[in-house]
Amino acid sequence: MTDTEQVDIFVIGGGINGASVARDAVGRGYSVALAEMNDLASGTSSAATKLVHGGLRYLEHYEFRLVQEALSEREVLWAEAPHLIKALRFVLPHHKGLRPAFILRTGLAMYDYMGGRRLLPPTKTLDLTRHEAGKPLKPGYRLGFEYSDCWVDDARFVVLNARDAADRGAKVHVRTKVTSVRREEGGWRVELDGEAGRQVIKARLVVNAAGPWVDDVITGAMGKNGARNVRLVKGSHLVVRKLYDHDRCYMFQNSDGRIIFAIPYEDEFTLIGTTDEDYQGDPKDVAISDKETDYLLGAASEYFAKPVTRDQIHWTYSGVRPLFDDGASAAQEATRDYVLKVDGDAATGAAVNVFGGKLTTSRRLAESVMEKIEAVLGKKGAAWTKGSRLPGGEFEPLAFDAEARRLAMDYPWLPTATVRRLLRLYGTKARVMLGDAKTVADLGQHFGADLYAREVVYLVEEEWARTAQDVLWRRTKLGLRVNAEDVARLESYIGSRK
Repeated sequence: MTDTEQVDIFVIGGGINGASVARDAVGRGYSVALAEMNDLASGTSSAATKLVHGGLRYLEHYEFRLVQEALSEREVLWAEAPHLIKALRFVLPHHKGLRPAFILRTGLAMYDYMGGRRLLPPTKTLDLTRHEAGKPLKPGYRLGFEYSDCWVDDARFVVLNARDAADRGAKVHVRTKVTSVRREEGGWRVELDGEAGRQVIKARLVVNAAGPWVDDVITGAMGKNGARNVRLVKGSHLVVRKLYDHDRCYMFQNSDGRIIFAIPYEDEFTLIGTTDEDYQGDPKDVAISDKETDYLLGAASEYFAKPVTRDQIHWTYSGVRPLFDDGASAAQEATRDYVLKVDGDAATGAAVNVFGGKLTTSRRLAESVMEKIEAVLGKKGAAWTKGSRLPGGEFEPLAFDAEARRLAMDYPWLPTATVRRLLRLYGTKARVMLGDAKTVADLGQHFGADLYAREVVYLVEEEWARTAQDVLWRRTKLGLRVNAEDVARLESYIGSRK
């Protein structure tokens, strides 16, 4: 066991909430350590529908505060990470038997008004008999509404929050399990077991941002019985071969009152999701069921002219949302808002437990957590994340294409698709990763698709990648394009560097 380290704040959980809190706290001058038992973003934070959005459907449940906060964050986060986030246009086809058109118009007008839009275009009405968005749909859809939201590479957003936190001085421990959290001398004694062996860190305050495992931390590591704060709700997604050629997304209303999205995904695919159903098992074992698969295929096929079938499925993924248990009767009605609870004080050792939350409001959640922390530890620096940039995001939200042209001029031998992929993942840091490479040969061993050793080394050394899965599914999405032999060679290569 190594010598005991001391910090102001210890964060449990390397999802979006934990990474955002660690980044905000260290930027204000607190000393911070974070531990994640697996890979960063390996749970809920890499298994979402990958939207930065207000949540149009939450208006029906009167979650006005949440929707307004989320809407106001869209352009804040877009400016923070213009490489990871991009604007999307969503088409909502209307037909009889579902929500009346005037209700949709009212809801979308509120969506525009509440959002504080500056760069995102407003809602407009479409004639689907003439518009290209009507072409993939069944005949008979005449009226549609088009509105704005944003897409995000969710796992990378987590990793870059953690990277920025580390660059500012936070200690980030991946594949490190918190085995014990006990009060000691007016603070906390935190015991860890992971990559660096067994460690002890003493902290003045603990933030429990363990997502689906937040209650497990309270009952296990913290030794308290009876924690029942979260409701686990499973959401599953299908990735199918590209269903249409234009770049718009669809929001489909289903006859059961639920909605699904169909979103262009990784150039060659369409993402369909999500489901909402209560989940009782271990979050690490979550997987799509036949019932969910049939539901998503059926819901999409109700709208698309060509039925979406099982043989079109290329990949599936599922995640568990740790929603605060508000007693709602249906999973889709449970609040998506976050709840913070403080246990203890400065004299006894305080813990801030984080329940719920979503990527879109993660920065605001972190600011709210900081208010709780400042009440216990005293204030240091001011709030600072609004207007900040994540690593690689040093260009304007609408300047992605111009930045891609500049990167292509610096590396003219790279295919256009690779230039855009690297810029989308790394932003201006793509130049750091590519370095002095003059030809493809300078990038080293090839692992399928357009993945080479130089990128892998960067991900291992700078972004905590430890396995082929980390590289192929969370740092990139090249798992969609490589075969089993590629994966084995990549795993062997990463293992040889340990």
